[in-house]
Amino acid sequence: MPPEPPPEDDETVGIDETPEPPPAPLLVLRDGLTGLVDTPELLEEACAALATATGPVAIDAERASGYRYSARAYLIQLRREGAGTWLIDPIAFNSHLPMLQGALTGTEWILHAATQDLPCLREVGLEPAALFDTELAGRLLGYPRVGLATLVEEILGQRMRKEHSAADWSTRPLPTPWLEYAALDVEVLTELRTHMIAELETSGKTEWARQEFENLLDFEPTVRVDAWRRTSGVHRLRGRRALGAARAMWETRDRIAAERDVTPGRILPDAAIVAAAAAMPTEKGALLRTKGFHGRGAERYVRQWVAALQEVAEMAEEDLPSKAPRGDGPPHPRTWAERDPVAAVRFQLARASILAMSVDLSVPVENLLTPDYLRRAMWAPPATRDPGALAEALAAQLSSYGARPWQTDLVTPPLVDAVLGADERSQSEPLDSVDEGDSEDPSVDPGDSLSGT
Repeated sequence: MPPEPPPEDDETVGIDETPEPPPAPLLVLRDGLTGLVDTPELLEEACAALATATGPVAIDAERASGYRYSARAYLIQLRREGAGTWLIDPIAFNSHLPMLQGALTGTEWILHAATQDLPCLREVGLEPAALFDTELAGRLLGYPRVGLATLVEEILGQRMRKEHSAADWSTRPLPTPWLEYAALDVEVLTELRTHMIAELETSGKTEWARQEFENLLDFEPTVRVDAWRRTSGVHRLRGRRALGAARAMWETRDRIAAERDVTPGRILPDAAIVAAAAAMPTEKGALLRTKGFHGRGAERYVRQWVAALQEVAEMAEEDLPSKAPRGDGPPHPRTWAERDPVAAVRFQLARASILAMSVDLSVPVENLLTPDYLRRAMWAPPATRDPGALAEALAAQLSSYGARPWQTDLVTPPLVDAVLGADERSQSEPLDSVDEGDSEDPSVDPGDSLSGT
């Protein structure tokens, strides 16, 4: 009888001994760290170097999100072949940089997540003639994660430091490690663009990207209607007067924050606004004793909080906000089955088709078509049912909303099918019981990105 094998060591059973791959090499500055440009002489030197360099310019801006009310740029980083990297302090020049705009005239900009930086760059007088957005290119190319550090590691095989991403860039003087971190953000943008241009060409998406980048040149941040409704926890309030109190407290906080250039949450947290709105105390002592009413500015601005609540307490009912915001678009798709069953079927068919197209093309659904455009088109499509005329009218309708030609070319055919298909179903079967689950993709909730919410 053969001897029994020795017992396995419990500590080694089931352990995968495959060694983990070594981490990607850390990205470093090729030219070392340059000094901060904060004098007219240094700015003139930087502009001369950038103006005589070649190729596109990599550009980034650092704001003080989470610390300041404004979204102004507190540091601008630029890198161009032949000029190296320059770190410019716009605060030193009163956020006015016409000389720099002149140096960059006619130059393509490379940015990552351009919609974040374009507004603050425009504030200092910088406006691109053309641009390439590496984040948007990553979306069109189907990368599952499009953060700059992720793309740099996946495409270029280098690892970026991100330890200062939440720094207060309004700090002066700026610490050297922060400047090194900021310079790295533009270090490889040109190289990243080169790789992505080749990928776009190979995948047949070059024209898509061109249209998207051109559209970004006119980007303006969306002005939110009833921004106070985004106060965390406001949905728990009952009654129009409590909502009015939340609105008044939010508007008071917003005014104070703007005056002090401090992010609103540092004046008074959302939870304190909701607590005060629910309790509605109109006397100083009672407000300060309200459970949940706390924060740096709770007592400091207590007279202003009380005044806001007193005003709401005396407000006529018709002047108080409604529970639901009044929008100019169609109702939420969850209500369509009851209000217009045919429209509900149109939306379900269109949504299923575009979700399938998103998978086939490796493009996020929201980049194929802005969700609100889909809702509007399926709630109130053109009246004609001639397929050719309907396709032309739908394409024009989507274009009027802001869809780009490459998007209308792709999505118009399935939207035509959805309109005609819903009409056919309405004639062959009752639609009274249609609900949001009646679609080719029942796992997707109608409140997802394609519902426009």
